[in-house]
Amino acid sequence: MKESMWLVFVLMFGLMAFFFVFFFQRVVTTSEQNYHLLKEATEGAMYDALDYSAYRAGDVIRIDQELFVEMFIRRFAEVASITDNYEISIYDVNEIPPKVSLEVISSEIGAATHTDNQRFKFNVRYRIDAILEQIK
Repeated sequence: MKESMWLVFVLMFGLMAFFFVFFFQRVVTTSEQNYHLLKEATEGAMYDALDYSAYRAGDVIRIDQELFVEMFIRRFAEVASITDNYEISIYDVNEIPPKVSLEVISSEIGAATHTDNQRFKFNVRYRIDAILEQIK
């Protein structure tokens, strides 16, 4: 009987530890991660969309607009949280000089309030303007 109670204790402790890890991961994964995700996905997509043939031909740094959009969405979707809703708006993609302006709106549902037990929904906007530079 004594050993079976220890087994129950260990199982309950393991379940509680799993719950706390899951809960705190959800709380900690906030706007900072979304900001860095947006920044890194934009930079990586700009480097992936570089047109090397134009650079070799005339020493011009140029990005491909369609390839940038495709790579940005792929990179962002690989890391983004599946529990949040995201709205991606790409405002401006200049091929020469390489410049992009985009905005990501993250819809999150907050905790229930104490008075009426309703959840509130809020949107967080992340906007970035990125320029790819050449250093000679």
